[in-house]
Amino acid sequence: MENPLFSIITITFNAAAELQPTMESVAGQTCRDFEHILVDGASRDNTVALARELGGDNLRIISERDKGLYDAMNKGMRMARGKYLIFLNAGDSFSAHDTLEHYACAAREYDADIIYGDTLIVDEHRQVIRRRHLSAPEVLTFESFSEGMLICHQAFVVKKSIAPEYDLKYRFSADYDWTVRCIRNTTPEKCHNLHEVTIHYLDAGMTEKNKVASLRERFEVMSNHYGRGKAVARHLSFIPRAIARKIKS
Repeated sequence: MENPLFSIITITFNAAAELQPTMESVAGQTCRDFEHILVDGASRDNTVALARELGGDNLRIISERDKGLYDAMNKGMRMARGKYLIFLNAGDSFSAHDTLEHYACAAREYDADIIYGDTLIVDEHRQVIRRRHLSAPEVLTFESFSEGMLICHQAFVVKKSIAPEYDLKYRFSADYDWTVRCIRNTTPEKCHNLHEVTIHYLDAGMTEKNKVASLRERFEVMSNHYGRGKAVARHLSFIPRAIARKIKS
């Protein structure tokens, strides 16, 4: 497919245990106007073999060593032939068989630069754990993301023509920086909210060490885009919310 509407990009590394739901979700979409690009980091398990088994004719695979997640995502973007980019990593899936069709309808009707939805968190058995604690804003503006990453990266579909590459100086929060820079390249009128859950995101967990490092990077990204004062105030406001989530869990 030379010029598909969507390029769905999946990043993997030794992901055989998580990959099947993702591949089946993509293969089961009623909308067929897409290519599926799998960028693998030279896995030592059967990730690539499984992808070939479960993927369709529109699957393209590259498997080689990389410099980490965001380097692999940059590779996927460079390979992409589609008008829109979707990042759907191992373990994540579309929420329904017609989800991509809903994105496609919005793309064709509104010619939106960014199309987005909400996200549910699921476990390895595909059971819903909870709704993501941040909800997609009704109207997306540059200032929206001063509140944090309101839209899950997987639910954030963007035109390739306005998408920059990921900044590799960030190990954990380059996706936050990337989404803000995408929003900078458009206007609220060119952003479309689907008003539905579009993604099931696998709760893979993160070590406390990585949580701290991620928080530090997120603070740096927020400071760079919105100013240090706003970043300090916003991160202080996260504390009671984090405590409430911990108590609830």
